[in-house]
Amino acid sequence: MTTDGPAIDGLVADRALLSRTSTAERVAGILRSRIIEGWFPPGTRLAEDGIGNALGVSRNTLREAFRLLSHERLLTHELNRGMFVRTLTVEDVVDLYRVRRLVECGVVRTVSGPHPGLPVVAAAVADGEDALRRSEWQALGTANISFHRALVALAGSPRSDELMSGILAELRLVFHVMADPQRFHEPYLERNRGILHRLQDGDGPGAAEDLEVYLHDAEQQLVEAYAQRQAAPAG
Repeated sequence: MTTDGPAIDGLVADRALLSRTSTAERVAGILRSRIIEGWFPPGTRLAEDGIGNALGVSRNTLREAFRLLSHERLLTHELNRGMFVRTLTVEDVVDLYRVRRLVECGVVRTVSGPHPGLPVVAAAVADGEDALRRSEWQALGTANISFHRALVALAGSPRSDELMSGILAELRLVFHVMADPQRFHEPYLERNRGILHRLQDGDGPGAAEDLEVYLHDAEQQLVEAYAQRQAAPAG
């Protein structure tokens, strides 16, 4: 698998986000967003020429962006083959959810009344409901990721936001292991709505308890999916 078609077309549109003084960090941010949105699944080879031409950046700038994303554990370099979107392991899944419980539940637990960030959380739930009505499962997964990003943003901490951005990008790579994204994502939309209602009522501790169970259930589903994939005979 390599980058082509709609994924490259989308990057052409992203070119407008870059100025003549664009940096590798901006390029990395665009590619990170595309990974979060599900455009580049695990194992995708990132073709330098196609991506560089689409974004209108030099090869050196693109390679620096690749290096930054490699440090974030999103990309991996294979000798004589190039740069690939990383395929995560079950150990990665366990560690990601360990960090998610620490960060997300910790933030949510502090909400005790009206919060200016809750409309963003509500908008993510609404986006999920819209994706469900349209049967767009990739969009439903993206809305779910936006929901969790909005939860962490309630802390008002740029450092927490930056940490969560990397975690959620890795998480999107994990989600690709689920053979039926509708079956995986749809039940969590209702749980997102329930957490939102708890927060709107000022019940941060109750929302945190619900979220703790939610994250445990999701982790178990993903771990089981990884186990099934490893047990499946090679085709």
